[in-house]
Amino acid sequence: MSEQNAGSVPGPVVVRVPVEPVEAAMEADALDAAASHSSLAVRGPLFGIAVQDRETEGGRRWRVVVEVTHGCPQQARDALNSLLWFRAKDEAQARGERRALLAAVARLEKECVDELTVLGTVYRVVRAEEYAAVDAQGDIETPRPTDPEPPVPDWSTDAGARSPRIDDGLVLDPDAPLSPLQAAERLALRPLAYSGSRFPAHVLADSARAVETHPDVLLMPAAFQIAERSGDGPWSPGSALHATAHDARRTLDFGLTWMEPRSRGLIPFGADRTADARHPPAGTTDAAAAALNALAKAADRLRVGRCDQVEAHNTVYRIARSRRLLRWGPDGPEGPRPSDTSTHTPKALHPRLDEDGTVHYDAPAEDEPAS
Repeated sequence: MSEQNAGSVPGPVVVRVPVEPVEAAMEADALDAAASHSSLAVRGPLFGIAVQDRETEGGRRWRVVVEVTHGCPQQARDALNSLLWFRAKDEAQARGERRALLAAVARLEKECVDELTVLGTVYRVVRAEEYAAVDAQGDIETPRPTDPEPPVPDWSTDAGARSPRIDDGLVLDPDAPLSPLQAAERLALRPLAYSGSRFPAHVLADSARAVETHPDVLLMPAAFQIAERSGDGPWSPGSALHATAHDARRTLDFGLTWMEPRSRGLIPFGADRTADARHPPAGTTDAAAAALNALAKAADRLRVGRCDQVEAHNTVYRIARSRRLLRWGPDGPEGPRPSDTSTHTPKALHPRLDEDGTVHYDAPAEDEPAS
């Protein structure tokens, strides 16, 4: 072990015994899930932004301010760019405060920055590993009975605006007490690293190095998404992550009734927006109506109880329970690895904002001459 990593040892895990009925039920659910879904399927990294105000917060706690759901580091940096730009536009109370925020935005427009300190707050791009529990047949775990659900399911088209946001207000605290099974999972996942020939050598090397530099892990709250499988093929993700299983079901309901009919050519993309599998447009052929009816029936089954799997047109749609873990080192959560790639480079995302808070919509880019 190098001198740099000599102090990188996992911290103690504080275990609390569940005493409240709800906690005991959640622990029982976790025990059942561990018995029925004893293997892991690792999907890959996700990225977000966590912050720490070291003057007022201190310790090892960080807060998530950009959800850890982005597919590459640059997407998280872009989200931070927007967060700081709008803070400068809408919240800054003085020119000096706005100047500091805009200086950070300027860096994010040109550099692949993984950590910034702005007005005493550290902003860091953090990297999580997404995984799911699978059973002996390779089927992904579905939501548990004690996972959060709304008291009254809301299927309205605008319900998403009122739904909880994933990672909203999430505090990352590696010293927080855990239940016995949470602690067991955390300890079991500490040595998790990529292996196998499908990973390039430099990815394997980065993964092994991360176990040394960030030897502890922090388990994030469960999230939920749609998984799809056609015929005997493998499961594949069919949606983004959601904070609750019901949010994923509602997304699937919309997909089956609105998006799938248009993707399959059963409803023209130019049709009225209110047309869907439950309400076909005028002139729908008998064959298309039968296909739409199959999709509508599958969507209707989602609305009966807590249905987590339906099938239509030889495709199985499942509400999958997704997990994420952050590797943790002496300086906090792990950031992007050298082998993590981005789909695009930094760029300006918003109009120029000056220190007085004025937005210049028609200002030319810095490399363009003014006319």
